[in-house]
Amino acid sequence: MQARTGLVVGTAGHIDHGKTSLVRALTGIDTDRLAEEKKRGISIDLGFAHLTLPSGEQISFIDVPGHERFIKNMLAGVAGIDAVLLVVASDESVKPQTREHFEICRLLQIRYGILVLTKIDLASEGQMAETLASVRNLVAGSFLEKAPVVRASAKTGQGLEELKQQLGMLGGQITRRSAVGLARLPIDRSFALKGFGTVVTGTLSQGRLRAGETVVIHPIAREARIRGLQVHGQAVEEAIAGERTAVNLTGIDHGEIQRGFSLTSKAGLEPTRMFDAQLEWLDAKHVPATRRQALIHLGTAEIAAEVKAFAGSPYARIRLSEPVLAVPGDRLIIRRPSPAETIAGGVVVDAFPKHRMNRAKVLARLDRLARADFAERLEILIEESASGQRLSDLVRLTGAPPEAIRAAVAQNSALLFIDAAQRAVSKKLIEQKRRELTQWLANFHATNPAAAGAPIAQVKRNLDPAFADAVLDHNLSVIIRGDVIALRDHQPRVNSGELAALAQLEKAFRQAGFQPPFAGEILKNTDPDPKKARGLLETLIKNGKLIRLSPDLVYHADVIAHIRNSLAAHKGRKFSVPEFKEWTQISRKYAIPLLEYLDRVHVTKREGDSRIVL
Repeated sequence: MQARTGLVVGTAGHIDHGKTSLVRALTGIDTDRLAEEKKRGISIDLGFAHLTLPSGEQISFIDVPGHERFIKNMLAGVAGIDAVLLVVASDESVKPQTREHFEICRLLQIRYGILVLTKIDLASEGQMAETLASVRNLVAGSFLEKAPVVRASAKTGQGLEELKQQLGMLGGQITRRSAVGLARLPIDRSFALKGFGTVVTGTLSQGRLRAGETVVIHPIAREARIRGLQVHGQAVEEAIAGERTAVNLTGIDHGEIQRGFSLTSKAGLEPTRMFDAQLEWLDAKHVPATRRQALIHLGTAEIAAEVKAFAGSPYARIRLSEPVLAVPGDRLIIRRPSPAETIAGGVVVDAFPKHRMNRAKVLARLDRLARADFAERLEILIEESASGQRLSDLVRLTGAPPEAIRAAVAQNSALLFIDAAQRAVSKKLIEQKRRELTQWLANFHATNPAAAGAPIAQVKRNLDPAFADAVLDHNLSVIIRGDVIALRDHQPRVNSGELAALAQLEKAFRQAGFQPPFAGEILKNTDPDPKKARGLLETLIKNGKLIRLSPDLVYHADVIAHIRNSLAAHKGRKFSVPEFKEWTQISRKYAIPLLEYLDRVHVTKREGDSRIVL
C-alpha cells in the first residue's frame, strides 16, 4: 500500500493564467465542476484531478481559483499539498494574485515546486524573457529560487511532456508523509451520493483510514463509520497519508458536515478555541499593537478570530470564534478581512495554552516548545505539571497516538509511565515526593519514637493516588511491614514507662488466647493517647510479639504458634469450620479470620467448605 502513495500538487497563480487548462491538458480531467464556473469561464471552488506517470508515480492535483474573491477556497486547497505549480501566463507576467499565492505557499512552508510559464503560444520571446525575469525576481531567496522552469501551452501541448518529467523528478525528492499515527483528514467537500449516502473528501495528512472503522468528525464530536474508501476514483480497503481520499460515511448526514471540519481516528483528539502560534508577518505594519480581528485559515477551515501579538516576539495568542481541530506543527495563514489581504502565516506551537501565566513565562515556555522535537515536547509537558500528565491529556496536547507517547516516555530516562494510573510523570517529581516522604517520616518518628512506624494508609492519603505506588515501590529509604511504614534505619526507642506499657499490652493479648478483643478495645486501656497506644501496638507487631490477622484482629504470636504446632501433627487431615471451632472453642467471627490467615501462610489449604492441613 505504501508504494501506491503519490504526491499532492497544487496550482497557484493569478486568475486566467491557465491553471485549470494546464491541469486538464495534463490529466484529461476538467476540474471546473460547477455550472457557474463553466458559465463564467473561471474557477470558483477547488477542483481535483489525477495523473499516473509512466514511472507509476501518482499525482493528485488540486486546482485552486485565482480570483482574489475566492482566496479562501484557494487556501483550503493549498493546505494539503506537497508541492506547487506556480503558474504565470507568459503574455501577462506576474500579477497581484501571483504574488499573494506565492506568499501564501511560502508562509505555509511548502518546500517544493515548479515554475510554469503558460500560454507560450501567445507570447513572443521577448515577453517570455521578461516574464521569466519577473518570476525569478519574485521567488528570489525562497523555496522556489532554484525550482525548474517549464514553458508550456495547454492549447498546443508544448512543454507538457517536460512538465511530466519534472513532476517525476520531484517525486524522487519529496519525503512521503507518515502513515504512522492518528489519521487526520481535513475535509474540503461534503456531499450526498445516490445509493451511497454521505461522502467527504480531503487529503489524508497523516495516518491510515480503513473501511469499517469508526471515526470522529471534529469539531462537532460526532462518530461515524467508514462504509467505503476511494482513492482516485478506485475503491480501496485502506487509504494512507498523502492520498486524496473520498470517504463514504454511515451514521451522519452530509448536511451536518462542512468544509473546515476534520475526520480523525477515534483516539481522544479535541478541538480548541484558543492557541498560541509562531508567526511571520509580511510587513511590520500588520503586527497589531492591541487585539485585532482577523480570519484564520487552518487546514481547510476559515474562522473569524482575535489575534493578540506578544510584542517583541514572533508569538501571538489567537482566540477563535468557533472551535477547530489544531495540533502543534499545523500551519496557518492570517488574513485581514477588510480590505482583504494576507498579512501573516505561521505554525501552531501550543493548541491548549496555559492560563494565568505572566508574559515572561509564556514567552519562555513558547520558546522551549517551538524548538522542541516530539520527545522534548513530551518532557516539557510532563515536567511542568505538578502531578504529571494523563495519557489521554498527552494525546490531546500533542496530537500523537497513545502508543507513540508511551514509547517516547519509555525511551526517556527522565520520565516514568505508570500503567495503573495511565499517567506519565517526571522522575524528578517522584524523587521530590520521596524526599518529602522521608522528611515526613523523620518528623513522625521524632514525635512517636516508640512507634514501629506510621500507618501506611495515612501516608497514602498525603500522596497523589496517581503516583503513590511509584513513590513507595523500590524506595530504598523506607521499609513497609504490613500496614506500617518507617524509615529503613528507624529503631523504636522506649523509656521505662513505655516498656511497662508494652509489657502490659503484650500480656493482655497473651491472656486473651484464642478470642482476643478487637485491637481498638485493648488500646483504650493501654494509653489515653490513641496515637501512642497505636504506636505501642505497631512496635509489638514489628518485633514479632503480636501478629495482625486483619486491621482490627491481632493475636499473640504464642497463640498462633500453638495452633500451627497442633495442626502440624495432623498433616494431610481434612477438617471443616465447625470442627475447627470445636477444637479451639471459639466463635465463627474468630475462626474464619484464623483459617484465612493459616491459608495465607500455607499451613492449611481451602478446598470448598473444608481445609486440608499442609
